[in-house]
Amino acid sequence: MNPSLEQAPAHIKLAVDLIQLLEENDVEPEDVLKALEIIKGDYTNKLATSP
Repeated sequence: MNPSLEQAPAHIKLAVDLIQLLEENDVEPEDVLKALEIIKGDYTNKLATSP
């Protein structure tokens, strides 16, 4: 892992990992953006309903 990435916040590390996974699997950008909308909605709901 890149030394500067080791010091990065968890959400940055997660983003880098997800980008790498999507690029390695040749996922179309349009599909990624559509999926991210669904994921964002799901996690927004989880935050709203968590104690």
